[in-house]
Amino acid sequence: MNILIAGSTGLVGRKLTEALKQAGHKVSGLGRADFSGTEAALEQKVGMSEVVINLSGAPIVARWSESYKKEIIDSRILTTRKLVEALKASHTKPRLFISTSAVGIYPEGQVFTEENSEYGNDFLADVCKLWEKEALKAPAGIDVAIFRLGVVLAREGGALLKMLLPFRLGLGGPVAGGKQGFSWIHIDDLIQAYLFVIEKNFTGVFNLTAPEITDNAGFTKELAKAVKRPAVFPVPAFALKLVYGEGASALTSGQKVLPARLQNEGFGFRFPKLKEALEDIVRKK
Repeated sequence: MNILIAGSTGLVGRKLTEALKQAGHKVSGLGRADFSGTEAALEQKVGMSEVVINLSGAPIVARWSESYKKEIIDSRILTTRKLVEALKASHTKPRLFISTSAVGIYPEGQVFTEENSEYGNDFLADVCKLWEKEALKAPAGIDVAIFRLGVVLAREGGALLKMLLPFRLGLGGPVAGGKQGFSWIHIDDLIQAYLFVIEKNFTGVFNLTAPEITDNAGFTKELAKAVKRPAVFPVPAFALKLVYGEGASALTSGQKVLPARLQNEGFGFRFPKLKEALEDIVRKK
């Protein structure tokens, strides 16, 4: 099967490309140059694919100047829009379009599954809503799946890699009191979920999180155990705001989200528990 991945050089894109190739698929990537090039070239690549996966998006954990907030939006909304336009213009249509979103679309407080229709009203939630809206404009005849990702735990990069050094030095601790939800997924389960949905040709919204509810304090406790160090240095919200400004909200807020659809469809998690997921990652570092 020919599969096209936008954002193939990122953490998830690299791992997904490797897994798809191992499964016997032919994988092509799309980078920034492809989106700034001619429409015809993009249409040609899309038209040669049976599945298109959109992983494009600038990092969220950063200082949110007005220009960077625009980059967060444009790197998601405009790239998705261009992909959808290419899907519409292509003479040969892919059968499936999988577009990324995030659990940040949900508000804080409750536990959410895909059946909940309540969405947040902050910047990140608004970005997710616009992101999904663009993806759902794909033309008739192309199935669309939306993947709302939680925090991806991986040894190769991402948020966890940045946390490991201070925790190994005994300098870790809960963030902003630690009560905010922390929805996570081991990257191996995330990659297998992509393969699962492609094979089954499922459509609709999927929460890409592990089936275990926790919060930032719970995550901190388990990570400290995994690296066998104390975690007694809490990070106050005001300190994060000094570093990230408005962008600190990506760390001081969080959601509690369950992957009900994956479970209902029979997907088996290799790492359903945070303890085992962190031990696996730390052990292989």
